[in-house]
Amino acid sequence: MVGFQGSLLDTNEQLCLHELGSSVRRTGLSSGAWVDLRPGWIGGADRLFCILRDRVDWLAERRQMYDKVLDVPRLLHFYGASDPLPHPLLTEARQALSLHYGSELREPFTTAGLCYNRDGRDLVAWHGDRIGRSKTQDTMIAIVSVGTPRPLLLRPTGGGASIRYVLGHGDLLVMGGSCQRTWEHAIPKQAASTGPRISVQFRPRDVR
Repeated sequence: MVGFQGSLLDTNEQLCLHELGSSVRRTGLSSGAWVDLRPGWIGGADRLFCILRDRVDWLAERRQMYDKVLDVPRLLHFYGASDPLPHPLLTEARQALSLHYGSELREPFTTAGLCYNRDGRDLVAWHGDRIGRSKTQDTMIAIVSVGTPRPLLLRPTGGGASIRYVLGHGDLLVMGGSCQRTWEHAIPKQAASTGPRISVQFRPRDVR
C-alpha cells in the first residue's frame, strides 16, 4: 500500500468547513444535468483523511461479475440515516449541504457512503447511482474527496467525450439534476504508486 503525502498548503490549517455560497461554481451539462465544484471546502483535509483511514471499519466486498465473483477494487463503508458518522465534521458537512441545497433538493442529505482507494490500482468503473428513486427522479449526490487527488470523469450515458475533474485535499463536487440517469462517472485506474484517497458521498434517502 502506498503511503500518503499531504498537501503543503494544508499543513497548518485547522480542521473546518469553509463557506459554500458564491464559492460554488456550477457547470451545466446536457439533458438537465449539472455539476457544482467547490475546491478546498474542507480545511485540514489531510488530517481528516488520516482520521478516517484509521477510524473507519473498512470492508472489502466481493461481487458477481458475469461468471466470476471478484474483489471490489476499493474498500467501503456505508452509514445509514440513523448511524453516527465517524467524525463530527462529516455530520457538520452533511448539515451544511442540506442547508445550502435545500431550496433545490427539497429534502436533506441523510446517508454517507465512504470509499477508500488505497493506491492507483483501486478504481470505480463507469456507472450512475440509479438504485432507488434516482433511477426515475432528479436528485443530488455530494462527494467530498480527501487524500491524494484523483481524476473523476463524467460522460453521457452510453459513451461520448468525457469531462475530467481532479479532486482531493477537501474538494467538494455535487452532481445534480438528471446527472445519475443521463451521465455516468468513474474513478479510473492510475499508476500503482499513486497515493491513497478517501471519498465521502452524501445522498438523500433511498438513493444509492
